[in-house]
Amino acid sequence: MTGIRRTAVAVAFLLALPMSVVAAPALAAPATSVAATAPAPPTVPAGVHVDLPRPTGPYAVGREILHLVDQDRPDPWVPSAGPRQLMVSMYYPAKEGTGGPAPYMTPEAARLMLDTKLPGNTIPTEVVTGARTWARTDALPRHGRFPLVVLSPGFTMPRTELTSLAEDLTSRGYVVALVDHTYENTGTTFPDGQTLTCVECGKLKTEEDWAALNESRAKDVSFVIDQLTAHRHPAWRYARMIDRDRIGMAGHSVGGSATVPALLTDDRIRAGVNLDGTMDFPVPATGLKGKPFLMIGHPLGDGQEDPSWTESWANLDGWKRWLTVAGSNHGTFTDNPLFFEKLGLPEPPGTTIGAERGVQLTREYVAAFFDLQLKGIDQPILDGPTPENPEISFHP
Repeated sequence: MTGIRRTAVAVAFLLALPMSVVAAPALAAPATSVAATAPAPPTVPAGVHVDLPRPTGPYAVGREILHLVDQDRPDPWVPSAGPRQLMVSMYYPAKEGTGGPAPYMTPEAARLMLDTKLPGNTIPTEVVTGARTWARTDALPRHGRFPLVVLSPGFTMPRTELTSLAEDLTSRGYVVALVDHTYENTGTTFPDGQTLTCVECGKLKTEEDWAALNESRAKDVSFVIDQLTAHRHPAWRYARMIDRDRIGMAGHSVGGSATVPALLTDDRIRAGVNLDGTMDFPVPATGLKGKPFLMIGHPLGDGQEDPSWTESWANLDGWKRWLTVAGSNHGTFTDNPLFFEKLGLPEPPGTTIGAERGVQLTREYVAAFFDLQLKGIDQPILDGPTPENPEISFHP
């Protein structure tokens, strides 16, 4: 495993840099050399405010936060902490005009993210916590049963980096479980007010370490599904909205590569999406039990292909697509560029796609995939290039 998708994003601005780059073997630059090139903290424009793009579907979006505890599994990274605990944002189709505004993330988690990713940070925490979302807390649920999509963020990043995608899928008629993987990101805030930081950051040195992280995430996801679909006592009060026979998973970076072990070990998960994640847990020669799989990534330059993607692509034994987004970078598939753009912060060299366009394309193709695979709705956009989306190329 070369970790090429992790190392390809090494740029001066640390907020755009997954900390896995510092930890990755082979091509990774030492942490000291990256930090040495970091620019002085930027001056934040007065009155800057970030608005997430409006969801494109017909449903209003509700959000509820769950605290889940797996009494049968000790925490894999901090065994002394006791059972594995996860925070999950549940998004669901809601009745229009009900509920109140949902904050983007907690102040402590936002501060930790900024201070960790940007040494000498001067960006006010309120720029992140005050971002406009479209979800509503305490919103009344719509009647009906909807497919469930579980979302997993990139290593070191809090779950909120996939908020725009979660809100859009929900507006199109999905229940979405957006999972924070405790001790694997800059900060996860729990109901008691404690914010747990990243224990695993900087510890992943080998291919086996990365594969173990993927396997742990797959266990997290299966536990979340267990809790949401339990017949007698589900952990979520609106669990009746979930169609247990239509479940998918998508993720960014490590969250995307973790879809492979999740699909292999959990028969309830019918389809998966990898958003620009090195395949730390490669698709085995025996395939994914015929399950459909979508890969969306940024161009690596000089005609390179990530060897882990090439190997996995050949082994996929079901419906599959490999899409590349011209002018994108590793963070294009998240909310992060929306903040960079408003703050006047640099993107990696070669980035030509705008922040909102990146969000739009990610939403469009991920939703098309799940509409096809979980709802059975034909999606011509997945058949090949279209003039409406010239940035998208299909792997032969």
